Formats: sequence, structure tokens, C-alpha cells
Amino acid sequence: MIEKKITLENIPLIDFLGPENKNIEIISASFPNSKIVSRGEELILRGKASELLVINDLVNKMIKHFEKFGKINEKAIEQMLKDEQSKAFDTTDQDIIVFGAKGLVVKPKSKNQKILVEAVQNNDLVFALGPAGTGKTYIAVALAVRALKNKEVKKIIITRPAVEAGENLGFLPGDLKDKIDPYLSPIYDALSDMIPSEKLKHYQENQIIEIAPLAYMRGRTLKDAFILLDEAQNTTAMQIKMFLTRMGTNSKVIVNGDESQIDLPKNQKSGLSTSINILKNVKGIGVVHLRSGDVIRHKLVRDIINAYDEFDKVN
Repeated sequence: MIEKKITLENIPLIDFLGPENKNIEIISASFPNSKIVSRGEELILRGKASELLVINDLVNKMIKHFEKFGKINEKAIEQMLKDEQSKAFDTTDQDIIVFGAKGLVVKPKSKNQKILVEAVQNNDLVFALGPAGTGKTYIAVALAVRALKNKEVKKIIITRPAVEAGENLGFLPGDLKDKIDPYLSPIYDALSDMIPSEKLKHYQENQIIEIAPLAYMRGRTLKDAFILLDEAQNTTAMQIKMFLTRMGTNSKVIVNGDESQIDLPKNQKSGLSTSINILKNVKGIGVVHLRSGDVIRHKLVRDIINAYDEFDKVN
């Protein structure tokens, strides 16, 4: 065990440490093998070198935050901890899901993404819930591509409800596929990262990879397939029941949804949370919650999500 001291110069200790040193206790709770003691203008850190380096970085971030804003609260400290935990997340070659096009290596980039991968390995049906940017769709597509490459399934089926996100499909030119394709662009982008363009074109032309609106699933039995339902928060209770009962033998299903972005008309209730509640005691079904800390887009996206969540709680 080693000891390190941090001097808090020209900082009002009561404001910085919080009532009864609450701000420091939040950090201490995340590092049970280390100890943080406040003594006058000093913080004394005791513990293993690896943990003390992280704690030291966190305290320095707290100081910079306080100097910039003149205050620091529990929420800001918890976000700093999430950032540090996300940064500290490490993976090995065993975590690689698939080798994509042009040398791209696809593997989980956060703890919850790794939990999602493990849930799919252990269950035939998995609900992946979380806000935009947490990698739900990307990881799901990668798992589907891996299953296809390993000949675990014969085809990939990707679908989503044809619900307009505040826009109007009618003005777009072409048939239904042409109208819906722009709304499926995140899926096409993910597939393009993982499969060379000529091979992807071959797969689509031969319906080895099928991308279609949810309405096209009615009446089918989907067997020997890896099936992804994206934007599931925009399904009604009857639609999601219809989809889930399409599962055939040797199939894997991932249902992705963000319950904070429901685009259904106000008189319609999302079937996503209802289905999870109904199926909570059914074995073979996994539910994974991804959080703002799993966001792998621009760092501002995480702050935007947290700000909207806070607004929704207040209102």
C-alpha cells in the first residue's frame, strides 16, 4: 500500500468536498481497496498504485470542474466515474466479434456491449435497450455477420417498423423499399463496415441478407436465421407479438429499442416494454440495458442524452 497527498489550494473545502465529505465518499465507494482522507487542505490517498492513479486523475478532474464552474455536485462526479470506467474497459483478441472490411476489427467497446455479446451467446432471444449511440444496432449486426460467416445460420433478416420519425414517407420517390431504405441507413452502414461491397451485393440479391419493413414478416416462419428487429420501441403490442412468434428452429433474435424515442401516434402505446414485462419469467430470453456511459459517438452525445433524461424526470 502506498500513500499520495493532493493539496487543495484556494478551494473552499466545504463546497468542494460536499456536505459531510459526500463528494469524496462517492469516489471512495467505487474503490473499496483504497482510502481517501481529508485533512485540512490535503487529501490523503492510500491504496494500490493502479487505483491511486485513477483516483488522482478523478480528483484533478474535480478540481478543474470546480475552478471552471465554481461548484461540483454528485451528478458531475458520477459522470466522471462513468467516463473513467468506460476508458478503463479493456478487451482481448478473444472479444473480437468479426473482422470487417478493409482490416476493421469489430469488438465490444464498453462493459455493457460485452454483456450484450454474452447474452446473445447464452440466449436465443435478447432485448437490447438503450439510448442512441450505445452500439445496439452495430453490435447486433456484427453478431449476425459472425453467425453467417461461421455457417451457424443460413441467412440474416433485419427489419424495423415503418414508422415515420416526425417526417413523411409519402414524399419520397419510388416503391416501399425505396421509401424505407433511407430509414435503414444505419444498418446498411454497419453491414458495409463488415462485408466487402461485392459480397454484400451478392448476399442481398440472393436474399441471404434480407432487409425489410416489419409488415413483410407477417405469416412467415423464420428458421436457420439471425433476425434483428431494430427501433422496436415503435412497434405496437400486436406487432411485436407477431414478430416474436415468427421464430423458427435454429434462430437467434435480437430486439433493439430506445424507449426515450417513441415515434408512434399519441393514442398508441409502444409494445416493447409490455412484451418485456410479459416475458420476464420465460427462460432463454435475455434483457440487456445499455446506458449513456456506453455511448461511443462524440462525447457530447452522452451529455445530450443525460440532459434530456434529466429534463424528462423534471417534466
